[in-house]
Amino acid sequence: MDKILKKVEELALLHDKISPKVIKEKNIKLGLRNEDGTGVFVGITSKGQVIGYEKIISGDGSEKVQPINGKLYYCGYDVGDLVDGKQGKNRFGFEETIYLLLTGELPAQEDLYSFSKALGKRRALPKEVKEMILKRPLHDDQMGSLHTIVSAMHLFDKNPNSTDIKDVTRQCIDLIAKFPTIIAYNYQTSMMQKKDLKKFKEPEPSFSTAENFLYMLSGRKPEAFVSDLFDTMLIFHAEHGGGNNSTFSTRCVSSSGANTYMAICAGIGSLSGHLHGGASEAVVKMISDVKNKVRDWEDDEEIAAYLRMLLDKKTGDKTGKIYGLGHAVYTMSDPRAVFLEEKAADLAKIAGREKEFALYRKIAAIAPQLVKDKKGKVVCTNVDFYSGFVYQCMGIPQELFTPIFAMARVAGWAAHRIEEIVQGRIIRPSYLSSLKGKKNYTVLTDR
Repeated sequence: MDKILKKVEELALLHDKISPKVIKEKNIKLGLRNEDGTGVFVGITSKGQVIGYEKIISGDGSEKVQPINGKLYYCGYDVGDLVDGKQGKNRFGFEETIYLLLTGELPAQEDLYSFSKALGKRRALPKEVKEMILKRPLHDDQMGSLHTIVSAMHLFDKNPNSTDIKDVTRQCIDLIAKFPTIIAYNYQTSMMQKKDLKKFKEPEPSFSTAENFLYMLSGRKPEAFVSDLFDTMLIFHAEHGGGNNSTFSTRCVSSSGANTYMAICAGIGSLSGHLHGGASEAVVKMISDVKNKVRDWEDDEEIAAYLRMLLDKKTGDKTGKIYGLGHAVYTMSDPRAVFLEEKAADLAKIAGREKEFALYRKIAAIAPQLVKDKKGKVVCTNVDFYSGFVYQCMGIPQELFTPIFAMARVAGWAAHRIEEIVQGRIIRPSYLSSLKGKKNYTVLTDR
């Protein structure tokens, strides 16, 4: 068996590699990216807009991409304004953000109250689902567990395969409400020595999404500063345009007429990949390595020397990456990271981790120039650079970093699913054949 598996592996590697020369000659958009790194337009959305550069047209008519400070808009509203709008008002903003993404409009006060109440009522899971969570294999990971339970939720829907907007909206709101509960129970199950339904804490309908999740994890209502910052993290991760991998996956599956549960599971599956959802964990691991190998955390040159070794694939995981640095769209700045850097400083004081946070800041200041010197690219720290540190200061375990990302992003997935169904055309791009011509079939006995 091992011999034939090895042969299949070798043949796959032989025939599936593509010559860079062919890619350039045929102008193939690998990864749906243009040669300058910008994304290929494949659709239209009103949900999210990510801006990190602008195109300048010179006198001779040629185009040049110019880096600018990043901006993120939800349905036309600057995400910074959504966060600022709740500051000092003694309220949370994630529920408002969900409503905005689903409807395209900000809710009136009465509508926001009713919508938040509807989410709160839908958080609890059927007993059968709790039992499924308890019975999952011990080796199952958190994203795998989330995928399993969300796919099983269709069993409790009287009309699971409907693509009528009324049903789809109901299903999306139900899943958005239940994601925090599923994620909390999945993690608690993995920590139980003796599995018992009674150990699951029921969600609190009167709490905000942020308060409720932290409450379910710890068993007590979180401090106001912590729950407010966690709420902001959920807002920042709720949406990022139709082109991010998990949202595009959700849209692709939705366009085929698949049901809501399958479409949302496509987003979960995509986010489980380390190139999309695992960046915050990778940053934490990288910083841990820095702390072990850099003797003086205040020495810029020693830090720079370590980062050069990272880029040269001589240390760390030897991928040549400085995690938390660079983005598919943002160039000079990620607006989410700018906000988080300020708030993380306050949280670091509370948690007694100011020295460690100073190290984060030094890396953020030194690394972009090193990347530019080596690769000629303008890069900035992204939201993942600080998010893991923020979660750690909140006492959130590393296993939950990516599931929390999903807990927020399901709002965007749901909004894009509805939009895709309304637009109503199956996504079907083309692939150019790498073969040079027809092959003649040889009978089995002559091979």
